[in-house]
Amino acid sequence: MKRLIFIITVLFLRLAGLVAQPVIDPELEAEMQRIGDEEKTKVVILLSEQSDAMALLREAEFFTSKQEQRQFVIETLKRQAETTQYELIGLLNEMERNGMVEDIQSFWLVNCVSCKANKLAINDLAQHHDIMTIYHCQETQWIFENEATPAPRGNGREITENLLQVNAPQAWEQGYMGAGVLIAVIDTGIRLDHADLSGRLWDGGAEYPHHGYDFYYHDNDPSDDWGHGTHVAGTICGTGASGSQTGIAPEATIMALKTFNSDGVGEETHWVAAMQFALEHGADLMNMSLGRPQPNAAQKLMTRQACDNTLAAGVVVAACAGNIRQMQFMVPVPNNIYTPGDCPPPHLHEDQLVNAGGTSCVICVGAVNYDNTIASFSSEGPSQWTDVAAYNDYPYTEGSATEIGLTRPDICAPGVQIKSLDFNTTDGYTLMDGTSMATPLVTGTIALMLSKNHELTPAQIDEILERTAVKLTDHKSNDFGSGLLDALAAVNAVNYDGVEEIRNEEQVYPNPSTGDFTVAGEGIHRVSVFSVEGKLLKAIEMNGNECRIEDLTNGVYLLKIDTENGVIVNKIVKL
Repeated sequence: MKRLIFIITVLFLRLAGLVAQPVIDPELEAEMQRIGDEEKTKVVILLSEQSDAMALLREAEFFTSKQEQRQFVIETLKRQAETTQYELIGLLNEMERNGMVEDIQSFWLVNCVSCKANKLAINDLAQHHDIMTIYHCQETQWIFENEATPAPRGNGREITENLLQVNAPQAWEQGYMGAGVLIAVIDTGIRLDHADLSGRLWDGGAEYPHHGYDFYYHDNDPSDDWGHGTHVAGTICGTGASGSQTGIAPEATIMALKTFNSDGVGEETHWVAAMQFALEHGADLMNMSLGRPQPNAAQKLMTRQACDNTLAAGVVVAACAGNIRQMQFMVPVPNNIYTPGDCPPPHLHEDQLVNAGGTSCVICVGAVNYDNTIASFSSEGPSQWTDVAAYNDYPYTEGSATEIGLTRPDICAPGVQIKSLDFNTTDGYTLMDGTSMATPLVTGTIALMLSKNHELTPAQIDEILERTAVKLTDHKSNDFGSGLLDALAAVNAVNYDGVEEIRNEEQVYPNPSTGDFTVAGEGIHRVSVFSVEGKLLKAIEMNGNECRIEDLTNGVYLLKIDTENGVIVNKIVKL
């Protein structure tokens, strides 16, 4: 009787026109045709109100420390989720009591709720006035099978070849090995008792005694049952205790966040939950050697919202480009890059300004061979975001000089026959290929940089990495990004007290501004102002050491400053 009254109430609301029209994703519609009336399928419910990450970032930048910035963003996002999800959660709880839904989970990094729901529940939810999209959340392959070849132990003095290629030992000689930096490895878990990770795992206290959490099986044991995550962790901070130095940041600390099963299968809700956990528990950066090929628009929206808000919280993510370069007959450009690697970087390279768009936390990593040629599997950019209405940026037209899409990757690193830790033993090593193996080299290098200056922002980190990379092409390319990772050069570009004046903030003031902006400095030839969509708005030739930028409407703009020493790209905000 109670369920009948509930259903009649929902029908009345529909007939009264008090709720919106259905917003069921086409793939979910197809799934609903397949299942029986009482069968439940997992869905993600994206609410209409999502955060304006750019505005959130601007507000957060007024705080004096990264920790204060992060806390402000987390609290703001949680408050938004609690307020806007209140009515929906109440409705879902009532549906659960009537046997229509189960396994309700609320998220705040993206304003959404997941649950298992039957067809009647989905149709009813689609009428709710606060819901933007309901899509089918199905398990899929995020980490693909990768043959692992056993590798011999070193003689106690071996430094693996990939570390030598990116000048890691020279970076260590500067005194920076990742100490004090906490890295969330979102993957298949970690072999927690491997000798080369001893002393390098996060202390989660009594609540998380095994150094992290398993978001796939929802328990406290993030042990690796695949091998991928252990290999990744070893490239970040393997100490060499068993004979081979595999870790580029051997004094960093790893937080083990397992999001996939023994087949590399999982859902985006798992790693969004892991990202939330990492932010709440103080991770300084995240490694995401994972990816979904060809997501639909709703899945892309979910992913980019998570990455946008992570940027606002001041945390950077290194993500792999993908391993399907040779499958372009099935997955062609501009869809060859995995998600979330297809999300924008924190800093827009000068070559991107012709087709600029939004930013997010993702530094996308491609793979090269030991001779610096592109790895045969390393996915090819660009990506594009015109298929997601909420963003509609980075348009791509083949052959166009302006609609170039979003150049992917940002940087590359060795990713072929990479020696790292074997999850089958407590002291063994194995060889693997993949952009997944290149990505932790970048993550570890970021840890070296943060151990020198913990207040680096994601945009500063990205800019330093790209500016100091060994150029393999004249311009940032869809094969190599800005070039080969150079750990020594990246560390040297970071000052003890701040960032080397690569952004030269003093040249533009005030920023943000309620009026005009002043650009000042020696050796400046030209100042160009672009909209975030990449449209040139002003071009000012400098005759002296100072110019004013006037008559801008409220918003965010990109500033390109041509100097005798190179190009500075900055972001200015008119309030």
